[in-house]
Amino acid sequence: MEFLDNLVSDRLGGSSFFKEGNELYKFEKIKQLTKETTLKNPNIKLIDMGVGEPDQMADLSIVDILNIEARKKENRFYADNGIDEFRESACKYLKNIYRLNNLTKNNIMHGIGSKSILAMIPFCFINTNDICLMPKPAYPTLSTYTKFLGGEIYNLPLCEDYNFYPDLDNIPNDILKRAKLLYLNYPNNPTGQVASIEFYKKAIEFAKKHNIFIISDAAYGHLTYDDYKPLSILSIDGAIDVCVEIHSMSKSFNMTGWRLAFIVGNEKFIKLYSTIKSHADSGQFRAIQLAGAYALDNYSLVDPNRERYSRRLDLLTKTLKEIGFKASKPKAGFYIYVPIPIGIKNGAKFKNAEEASLYILSNSLISTVPWDDCGGFLRFSVTYDANTPEDEINIMNDIKKRFINLNLEF
Repeated sequence: MEFLDNLVSDRLGGSSFFKEGNELYKFEKIKQLTKETTLKNPNIKLIDMGVGEPDQMADLSIVDILNIEARKKENRFYADNGIDEFRESACKYLKNIYRLNNLTKNNIMHGIGSKSILAMIPFCFINTNDICLMPKPAYPTLSTYTKFLGGEIYNLPLCEDYNFYPDLDNIPNDILKRAKLLYLNYPNNPTGQVASIEFYKKAIEFAKKHNIFIISDAAYGHLTYDDYKPLSILSIDGAIDVCVEIHSMSKSFNMTGWRLAFIVGNEKFIKLYSTIKSHADSGQFRAIQLAGAYALDNYSLVDPNRERYSRRLDLLTKTLKEIGFKASKPKAGFYIYVPIPIGIKNGAKFKNAEEASLYILSNSLISTVPWDDCGGFLRFSVTYDANTPEDEINIMNDIKKRFINLNLEF
């Protein structure tokens, strides 16, 4: 074992990588405590509000296309940088849902999920000491690979005071001079905030002024409710010169495990990205891409998900308010992000969101995700298991009862 210890790269901590006693990652703590608490309370069902994956499988019509295409001999070959059918369907989808009318298949490249796309992008841009501007909290893959390549991260806290937008006006000049990338994620995970046209215009002006390239992660872009319509940063004039956008099949189409996404940008970027991609993978299985193309062509398949999540968000918002949380229905996505309780009435106060989340889990078997990056917040997901609208109401009633028994102070 010592032989391997001495060979581990510095980016993974070198010889200290295998040493015990390192602090557990917070999500690992939650998973561990969830398992322990469930075993201790076999007669009480866990209500999992922390999961961020769709609770339904992909529509059977999509599965049928996969079944048919997987049986065809011609689909056994490497897909490399993608098949035209998927890229053309992605173009039509972006026109139909986001009103992007000037794209061709040359502006599209598929990826084996958004995660792999985000992992490859830093290889296109980051040199030692370059900076990536990252909102906090945010999905970490882009920042992880930036650091692997010798780059640095400058965090932009997503605070309630700024309506959960990054403060682009007060970044130090020495940071701006070394910054190459800015990551944006709207509709946002975990805060639930959506982008406005005004915010996107400001971000584009910022990128042009400081020569910084924007990576827009629109994984939840199609899951919108009430009067808010899907909005792409690429709908802003000049955005395609300084920005790319990532779209995922996982959330909207319930295709999480299928690992299929696509990135949209100008032809120069697509050439740059495809060069890295061709050295990293051999493309997603053609049959999966063809099933994905069918899904994009039949985008109304997303509507039942939007209806279910909207209904559940209405129910959860009402329930959380009745409990005492400061909650409001988001305009997109499937999360509600709320400030933590102060503590327990006539008892201990919570130091942070992690402590509050673990207390709630231990004492009520309700799982949430804590965030302490800019104030203490809990994220509730509406992707919990429920078969009918009646089941959803029953779960909300159970949640309310369990929380009231906790005797929390707000």
